[in-house]
Amino acid sequence: MKIVSMDTFLVPPRWLFLRIRTDEGITGWGEPVVEGRAETVRAAVSELSDYLIGEDPLRIEDHWQVLTKGGFYRGGPVLSSAVAGIDQALWDIAGKAAGLPVHALLGGPVRDRVRMYAWIGGDRPADVADLARAQIAAGFTAVKMNGSPELTPIDTPSRTREVVERVAAVREAIGEDNDVVVDFHGRMSTAMARRLLPLLEPLMPLFVEEAVLPEHSGNLAELARGTAIPLATGERLYSRWDFRDVLPAGIAVAQPDVSHAGGISEVRRIAAMAEAYDVAMAPHCPLGPIALAASLQLAFATPNFLIQEQSVGIHYNQGNDVLDYLLDRTPFHFENGYAERGTLPGLGIEIDSDAVEHAAERGHRWRNPVWRHHDGSFAEW
Repeated sequence: MKIVSMDTFLVPPRWLFLRIRTDEGITGWGEPVVEGRAETVRAAVSELSDYLIGEDPLRIEDHWQVLTKGGFYRGGPVLSSAVAGIDQALWDIAGKAAGLPVHALLGGPVRDRVRMYAWIGGDRPADVADLARAQIAAGFTAVKMNGSPELTPIDTPSRTREVVERVAAVREAIGEDNDVVVDFHGRMSTAMARRLLPLLEPLMPLFVEEAVLPEHSGNLAELARGTAIPLATGERLYSRWDFRDVLPAGIAVAQPDVSHAGGISEVRRIAAMAEAYDVAMAPHCPLGPIALAASLQLAFATPNFLIQEQSVGIHYNQGNDVLDYLLDRTPFHFENGYAERGTLPGLGIEIDSDAVEHAAERGHRWRNPVWRHHDGSFAEW
């Protein structure tokens, strides 16, 4: 079997899909994208296709090694995301060729269902309590919220208490039999994290995500020693080497993204590393259906998996949603907040090629917001 073509599709709201075709009629799909830099990743995929066209798609590990290391310059979100989408598509082909779901090729399932969480609120969260109640009523047992809008390096007592009160409102709305994840998106400085985390401890979030920016990961050990809240990081780390320093820092949850961190092959290795440090996996996935399908295949085969993000109805998905590009929506039907293990081969989904090609005629140029503080200086989004 040989790879005969690699086509990319910019599809709304902010995704990039990859279709790899083989001479035996088997097609694999992947999702190589950096949100807001989709065209850049698309160019990287095109460059990498020069090597892959004509190659055997089943030599997944060898291709991963060549694609990540064969160009001399290594790493970073663009290259890692390009490789991630290719890797997903190759695993999809391998599963379809074998007539097995990818999780069966990874050693078989270790669970029958995967716990999911639902997003509530937007970038500047408000009225999250009502939204949390609605998601619990819909069957989810965990919700995720942005903890704050933009914060100054050391913000006021009032802004600090606003964050605590917002999380407290969600905790009251969902009760103690359900969980809340609080995402700070790197908007806190280390000083603000030291101030705020102890105040959130009585509310017992499942974990706090990106309490500080990834470039300040060296401060995670200090933060972990100073709070009982489980700390999570990893959506902006792109390889096992990036995770090598944060895993022993005392974090509780690793969050690599299967569309950013080298695909199924590399996220599986990151999970194995994390298990050695008693760190659970909660993969990042605010993206499209292919990324979610790949994440679920990993979740079914990963012993130290905790919970899975998914983006159905997320505030970023304006105009199109995750289910729009599927021929069969059944794999993403969540029962009581869980995804059931499927038996379809490959990634376990059927992409509607016609819908993808039609949407790609419109394309997108999604960009994340650029925020500023009241004094006009740059603020973390």
